[in-house]
Amino acid sequence: MARQATQQGGAFSKIGLWLWVSAIFAMIVVISPATVIVFLLGALPTAVAWLVDRSKEKFATYCVGGLNLCGVFPYLLKIWFEDDSITAALNIVSDVFALAVMFASAGFGWAMFMSIPPVVAAFLNVIAQRRVIYLRSIEKAIVDEWGNAVAEQIDPPGQPLNANQAPSSPSAG
Repeated sequence: MARQATQQGGAFSKIGLWLWVSAIFAMIVVISPATVIVFLLGALPTAVAWLVDRSKEKFATYCVGGLNLCGVFPYLLKIWFEDDSITAALNIVSDVFALAVMFASAGFGWAMFMSIPPVVAAFLNVIAQRRVIYLRSIEKAIVDEWGNAVAEQIDPPGQPLNANQAPSSPSAG
């Protein structure tokens, strides 16, 4: 019963979220249609990244969307603080330079998404290799100090140990 209520609560919260987003979007359309025009056309690469990105985490959408927003934002500021009219918005979205800035910033987002993970993987690989070299030098020092017996797998007297069995202490008798 509690599980069913949780599932219904989760569905209600998603529906509630979509209702709030829709209400806010409707208010923005009424208050500033110029903002909606510039944002929707400028953020098309983000929508494409969201559709193309099949991963659960949507990392491509975050990279492209973040930089795409950086490219659209100066033109939104121009709408908000200079001329909040549909004519100004249509002038911005018909300007090739403005569209180039918006879409090129999204392109930089794709470039980051494609280039940074291999660089990080190579960096972590180098760190892991250095760690192996360091641990082998410590192992060599221990073997030099204690002898080869510490490096060999030697079972204690009696029966060999299982993986789940702890060694027993010698009986005091």
